[in-house]
Amino acid sequence: MAATFKELIGVPEIGARWDKVRRYFFLRESTYDMTRRCNLRCDGCYYYEGAKQHAKDESDPAKWRTLFEAEKERGITFVVLAGAEPSLVPELCRVCYDVIPLGCIASNGLKPFPKEIGYRIHVSVWGDDEESKRFRGRACLDQQLANVAGDDRIVFVYTFTKRNVDQADGVVARIAEAGGRITFNMFSPPVGYEGELALDAGAFAAVRAKMESLLVRHPKTVLFSRYNAEAHTDPERSLHARYHCPYPRCNPDTRLGLGRSFRQYRSDLTWDRSVSCCVPDTDCADCRHYAAGSAIVTARMAQHVGSEESFRKWLDYVDTYLAVWVRGYEKGENLYK
Repeated sequence: MAATFKELIGVPEIGARWDKVRRYFFLRESTYDMTRRCNLRCDGCYYYEGAKQHAKDESDPAKWRTLFEAEKERGITFVVLAGAEPSLVPELCRVCYDVIPLGCIASNGLKPFPKEIGYRIHVSVWGDDEESKRFRGRACLDQQLANVAGDDRIVFVYTFTKRNVDQADGVVARIAEAGGRITFNMFSPPVGYEGELALDAGAFAAVRAKMESLLVRHPKTVLFSRYNAEAHTDPERSLHARYHCPYPRCNPDTRLGLGRSFRQYRSDLTWDRSVSCCVPDTDCADCRHYAAGSAIVTARMAQHVGSEESFRKWLDYVDTYLAVWVRGYEKGENLYK
């Protein structure tokens, strides 16, 4: 017989973790492309696909302030600033932080952000420097580490591709040595992508083994869990196939959750519900992106309360999500071993 929810949270360590994470259930996110400009050109970049790349940048801080004040009034409590590259428009990021102080910025880390912008900052890493030069146009890691050493806002995000699985050992070791923290992403190809970075069944297995190995070897550096690895490296099912994505692009329901509240704004301050998700123009049938999973898996608590093991996995995932995305939140020890 399956345990009741009361019985599940009656287990002391599970109840404590439940109380810890549920305090953040007030978070309501939307995302914002701050500019169409970038100082890199990465192979398979989802931004430079689809209509959003052609939006005309709005550079007037007053118009951005008006937008964010309206978003706050609409109930948005957490922002994700992306682009192209938000570090190229720090004055606009500062306006957002003045209005909505909880959020995260997705950046390539080649330019530091002003200290007064207190968001979590995700710095993307795609492998070692040789790999970076080939697929992003330049070596990045030395400059990223020089820019952000000692900055508690930073979480590095290592994107696994078919080519860079073994390079993760050296990258994680360097970040550990620098006292930084890192989480993992999966390359999720844009619609129509035909390059050499997309993962296949063999690569999914290798990535999962590498994630679990690094989690054991660098427990203070790696923000991840075994269930994160399981959810994102399923060779047969994308996140949408496994959990049913609630973002508007895949979800016609406008009454509840992300279907009701989520918007993905372009750099001209417009948005289009039909394409709105955290990684628009990514192929939904092959999406295993960390940002997508952070909302998709956490929204499926009901799918995980059938057993103590399943609920432990979900709590690990939510605990990881909060540590990665919310500055000041500290991840606990994983409950699912």
